[in-house]
Amino acid sequence: MKKVLLFAAVALACTLDLSAQQFKVITSVESIVPNGFGRSRIINALEDKDHKEFTSVQSEDDNTRNKADRGEIRVKNFEETKLLNFYNIGGIRFQNIAANDALLSSMINDMVANGWELAFVTSAVESESGKGDGQGIFITRYIFKK
Repeated sequence: MKKVLLFAAVALACTLDLSAQQFKVITSVESIVPNGFGRSRIINALEDKDHKEFTSVQSEDDNTRNKADRGEIRVKNFEETKLLNFYNIGGIRFQNIAANDALLSSMINDMVANGWELAFVTSAVESESGKGDGQGIFITRYIFKK
């Protein structure tokens, strides 16, 4: 009976340890700049950063500032997968969108095959929208967990 209880306790401890989750963010940036002048990419950081190293506390009593240089925040090791721009000289290119979808599907399938689960997807569009608007991006963040 003691062996059964010991085995159950060890199994429970292993299960609790396995329940810790890890998250990974991969971002796609697709240019919506007319005439195909923009750059579109899938970006995947290959190194981790500890947000605590770059966080400061602001209060009335304590004005502790983090003295970290902005250069220390930058990630220098990352993958950059080329995507096609939404527009070319002739206007919107649906073939480019389909090609990007194929590459993004490949990336998601690869992540899933490596044990990640697609947990969340969030996207946004940034565009100047002023007179002669010639800038803009469509950004999507894919948040994976395991």
